[in-house]
Amino acid sequence: MKTVAVLGGGIAGLAASYYLCRSPQVTKVILLESSSRVGGWLSSTRRPDGAVFEHGPRGIRPAGAVGRNTLNMVDDLGLQDEIVPVSYSHVASKNRYLYVNKKLHKMPSGIRGLLQTVPPFSRPLLFNLVKEILVKKGQEDDETIHSFFCRRLGKEFADIAVDSLCRGVFAGDCRKLSVRSCFPLLYNAEQRRGSVLLGMMLGSGPSPVVPPGPLALRSVKESWAQWSLRRGVESLPESIAELLQRSGKVELHTDAPVKEIHPSASDWKIRLEDGLISADHIISALPAKALSSVLPSSCLPLTQRLMEIETVTVAVVNLEYEGSVLPVEGFGHLLPSSEDQAVLGVVYDSVAFPQHNRPTGETTRLTVMMGGAWFHRAGGSLGAVTQGDLLSRATEAVRDHLDVTAAPIWSHVEIQKDCIPQYYEGHAQRVESMRNFIKKENLPLSLIGSSYDGVSVNDVIFSGRTAAEELLGAQV
Repeated sequence: MKTVAVLGGGIAGLAASYYLCRSPQVTKVILLESSSRVGGWLSSTRRPDGAVFEHGPRGIRPAGAVGRNTLNMVDDLGLQDEIVPVSYSHVASKNRYLYVNKKLHKMPSGIRGLLQTVPPFSRPLLFNLVKEILVKKGQEDDETIHSFFCRRLGKEFADIAVDSLCRGVFAGDCRKLSVRSCFPLLYNAEQRRGSVLLGMMLGSGPSPVVPPGPLALRSVKESWAQWSLRRGVESLPESIAELLQRSGKVELHTDAPVKEIHPSASDWKIRLEDGLISADHIISALPAKALSSVLPSSCLPLTQRLMEIETVTVAVVNLEYEGSVLPVEGFGHLLPSSEDQAVLGVVYDSVAFPQHNRPTGETTRLTVMMGGAWFHRAGGSLGAVTQGDLLSRATEAVRDHLDVTAAPIWSHVEIQKDCIPQYYEGHAQRVESMRNFIKKENLPLSLIGSSYDGVSVNDVIFSGRTAAEELLGAQV
């Protein structure tokens, strides 16, 4: 394997390049990014006074094989001293809220919380869990998340807790999203054990083997629930990019949108605005629809499938208030779609990561997330909504939900267009069909990134590793 082209310089493309350049089998990696920066949705503002604000993912989970894999990468990048952990005993881990019926409600936790009736639920959640063990296994290959949880844990739990969770994680509608693709652990638990609860207790199937490095071992010892980096999560892609440029194997091109790719007799030809690049293999970390627009007509069955993967746009509004203004402490609160379709949730950033506050003078940092599958409710169509509209809507939500009447002393509005792919029912079969076509046609092409196998930072990093290993036939 001489030259591999990686399309897309988000965290998935950076990760694939990172794993490729570690292998002696690869002579050259060409990383092509259409924008002026790498890192994709991992984006942080670092103010001169020391405050840090996230415009995308903010906390990364250490758990599982994919979590260990990311921490092993952080070890290799030398970022150990930059880690900002949040333990399970931290108030941000223990306290999570729902905003229902115009009130904040703390989510039940622990045995006591399960035994009591805790608003907004009408009965103790323990009843739902006992019933879940007795529910028959589903017979369909896939179903919506809402249908799955209605069947197993009841409609009230699905309408309130699950609806809110899907809005917070996927900015999506649980009545359309696939349980098999969005929550594969839960789907597999039911398939293997006949019960989500039994599957989670007894194991729901094999997982990738990733030996823990020093940071992963530390995360277990210190019981981390999530972690960030002192200068924000954008430090991770920045550090990968620096390593790639030092490697001597990687050509990293920004402002280099791919116009067209087509196979020749021996390799791929990639047309850019200013010329052609040849590669023995392509790893595409482009969004599914972006890849579909540059593939040749000979790949029509693949193109059609790629076009079926929808995305949603999220407005992220960072707010800073003077002093301590929160009536509660915790990670934040989410809203079910029945409460307010426009506002997905509010994250209490200064609680989980006080290290990102300015070092002098107490402030409260919040992030209001809006839109997603309901973006039209956040102020109109993309062409009509303004940053001022979104800022007003966000400050209004903070006032109504948290009784914060003061005006923010600082704000930042980002419209993250098409940032989260939506794994609608049948997504797994669509992805399988794409990869079967690639295999049947013997195309030197790998698909990675959030469009296919998981939207979390850990998932997309691991997809880059998996593609590199499959290409090279060995662990990297």
